[in-house]
Amino acid sequence: MATRDAVSDLIRGNIDAIILNVLSRSDSYGYEVLKEIAAASRGEYEMKEPSLYTSLKRLEGQGFVVSYWGDETQGARRKYYRVTEEGMRELVEATKRWVRVRNIIDQLLNQDGGDR
Repeated sequence: MATRDAVSDLIRGNIDAIILNVLSRSDSYGYEVLKEIAAASRGEYEMKEPSLYTSLKRLEGQGFVVSYWGDETQGARRKYYRVTEEGMRELVEATKRWVRVRNIIDQLLNQDGGDR
């Protein structure tokens, strides 16, 4: 069984696509994105807050997301993030890349149904 650190290392290379996927469903703010990722992984992966904001800043710089301030009537104002059309195209491409890599790794580890 892989350690949590090894799993986190494998996920880290795909975190931008994971964030884009969460935001593709609806605009969201940072803490909500963290909760969605933890829930989607059934608690197997919990992203650290600094990593999230580094990724969001990078995605915004690449034009894949835009941010805006919410109109909260109670509590602190939240910065929301929305995927752009370019971000949606990147999500499609990132998903294709992941499927291709997963298939290659499956083949290399003989997980494609073939004999060992």
